[in-house]
Amino acid sequence: MADIVGVNRASGGYQEKRVQYDAPGAVLELSAALKWLWRREGIPETVLCIGTDRSTGDALGPLVGTTLSQKRLGPIRVFGTLEDPVHAANLTDYIRAYPSLLTSRVFAIDASLGRLPDVGTLTAALGPLKPGAGVNKQLPALGRYHLTGTVNVGGFMEFFVLQNTRLNVVMKMASCIAEAFVQSLGLS
Repeated sequence: MADIVGVNRASGGYQEKRVQYDAPGAVLELSAALKWLWRREGIPETVLCIGTDRSTGDALGPLVGTTLSQKRLGPIRVFGTLEDPVHAANLTDYIRAYPSLLTSRVFAIDASLGRLPDVGTLTAALGPLKPGAGVNKQLPALGRYHLTGTVNVGGFMEFFVLQNTRLNVVMKMASCIAEAFVQSLGLS
């Protein structure tokens, strides 16, 4: 679960773009937002998909990571899959093993909790995200840019809410993200 860190909602050009995953043209709109991020900061060197397959709601990152790891993304590395997830318990080990995660062009992807009207919203933004903040974990902020998917309602019993998030919604969100990412690179 992530919180956005240091996002400035600027007028005259966005610092973040929100897309409802099931809206008509969602993949195209999200792809355009990602292209904007790549123009601003460069194409990512690494995609860091944060979450665990042991929680339906928190599986968004590993589902995206698994899909992207099966694509030909050239030199872009993908960390965080269903088989080898990156989560709160092993994130610092990944950072220790790959210190470039703190300095290179990392595109971080994580699930988040939010308000009821925001469930299903994909938010692409400049700046790092703080993984685990939605469930009160203290982890380092990561990413030059990031994407969060609001998978369910937050504010009360977050772990229970994550366990009881509909897998269908999370899978459709992950599919939209992966398709938009590939499209943003001109690979589809």
